[in-house]
Amino acid sequence: MLKVAILAYEQIATFELACAIEIFALPREYKTWYQTDVVCFERAPMSATGGIKITAKPIKSLYRYDTLVIPSWTTNSKHVRLDMAEKINEFAEQGKRIICFCSGAFLLAQLGLLQHRKATTHWRYSDQFQERFPKVNFVNDVLYTHDQNISCSAGSAAALDLGIDIIRKDFGHSIANQVARRLVISPHRSGGQTQYVETPIVKNAGSFSATLDWAIENISEAISVAEMAEQACMSRRSFDRHFKKALGTSPKAWLNQQRINLAKQILEVETLSIEQLANRVGYDNGITLRFNFNKYVGVAPSQYQSQFKSN
Repeated sequence: MLKVAILAYEQIATFELACAIEIFALPREYKTWYQTDVVCFERAPMSATGGIKITAKPIKSLYRYDTLVIPSWTTNSKHVRLDMAEKINEFAEQGKRIICFCSGAFLLAQLGLLQHRKATTHWRYSDQFQERFPKVNFVNDVLYTHDQNISCSAGSAAALDLGIDIIRKDFGHSIANQVARRLVISPHRSGGQTQYVETPIVKNAGSFSATLDWAIENISEAISVAEMAEQACMSRRSFDRHFKKALGTSPKAWLNQQRINLAKQILEVETLSIEQLANRVGYDNGITLRFNFNKYVGVAPSQYQSQFKSN
């Protein structure tokens, strides 16, 4: 069982703390799930944004935990409790997983844990973050990043996207989808997706949604972007432009992602040849499937199956 510590502190951001609790501390019916404590290095009770009082488990060490979640951190203060800083650095040196949401990246950067690593934060803090921490490989305008044992999300709801991605890595595609459905959020938004869309261009959202539904229903067929444009009653050029504005990714990339999502689900429950799998998810051949699977998942289909296939 994975043991998770969610770090609380005075004036913690209530929303991001709630996201961490929803993802990691809410009891689930699965045989294996996270065992989570909300912990603190200071005296309780503490105040969260909005004047909410919270009580956390006082600790002096993180040794019993496998994962540390930092929901937020102050963006202005440079003060960090010495005992907390020492324990977090020790935790990181052991190679244990650290997850930060939104402004939580400021704490890790202050401790020097993000030097020469990829990281992100909420877009409104990006200039401030880069000015204060120039040695961090800051990735602008993405939902989340992974770099070795440290993961960072952008602000607010992106914390849930990162949380779902962590669940997928820990428990597989099927359970991640189930949790996402209960949260009423998309089962997968890739870390590279943009943080926000200023103006949704598509005026007839119902018609556009119907096109996406049609594509998902027919994803096992070799459907093309041109056919999606026809379904939306748009020219190909107009469709490409509207799609990018609305979803933050190209229609081709979206189609590939849906096919890879389906391939992951199949790999978790069935044993097929690479050509059979390619045929099931709408690719012409196994070579194209392997290329896209490595591109979107980061491992080969066989490696993914060995890790996540149910016995």
